[in-house]
Amino acid sequence: MIPDGIDPDRIPGHIACVMDGNGRWAERKGLPRTDGHAAGEQALFDTVEGALDMGLRWLTVYAFSTENWRRPADEVRYLMGFNEQLLLRRQDELHAKGVRIKFIGRRDWRVPRRVLRRIDDAVELTRHNRRMTLTMAFNYGGRAEIVDAVRALVAAGTPADKVSEKRIRAHLYDPEMPDPDLVVRTSGEYRISNFLLWELAYSELVFTDVLWPDFRREHLFDAVREFQSRDRRFGGVRTR
Repeated sequence: MIPDGIDPDRIPGHIACVMDGNGRWAERKGLPRTDGHAAGEQALFDTVEGALDMGLRWLTVYAFSTENWRRPADEVRYLMGFNEQLLLRRQDELHAKGVRIKFIGRRDWRVPRRVLRRIDDAVELTRHNRRMTLTMAFNYGGRAEIVDAVRALVAAGTPADKVSEKRIRAHLYDPEMPDPDLVVRTSGEYRISNFLLWELAYSELVFTDVLWPDFRREHLFDAVREFQSRDRRFGGVRTR
């Protein structure tokens, strides 16, 4: 069911979320930072439900960045285990709802093999679903993605004069993924934080003061209402 105040003919094709504020949410409550990450699970899946209600086709969330390895070792270990358990708890539910799970990011030595196996299992289980694609940016960095794409072009022997936007895009982590129409960042921060740097060239950005564990589908709907109020010209001018 389309929420009130949202034009069903102008739903963004792809929304991306920077899920920020878990640690601050926990600290304000006198809890360990890891409790904030656990609370963020409810926010994520309420947001997923809202996206399905709207008929959204693509939702991408920033689950773990290449910079997150700099966090305290205990927190990093928790996040690795949390994301593994998240897949175990939720993949069947998402599969039943027709959600395809995908991942973008580096599969390097720092990610435990058991986590990579869980990722592969979830991707394989849901690969034929098409109601919505939920992409998890995991061990992901926007600059790293561009570097890896250029490395792939060089390895393929692409001549310098043949390098183009089209060829670079073809070597991104998921060339099938459309550019996000809307990027939402929580917690009152006004930064991109190395997220989808290539893909968000013409994305609309919405920032909210809500900390991620308090984020719910209504906040997503508010962001879409804001998106629909804007005039997107993609560098051109509006014709009268």
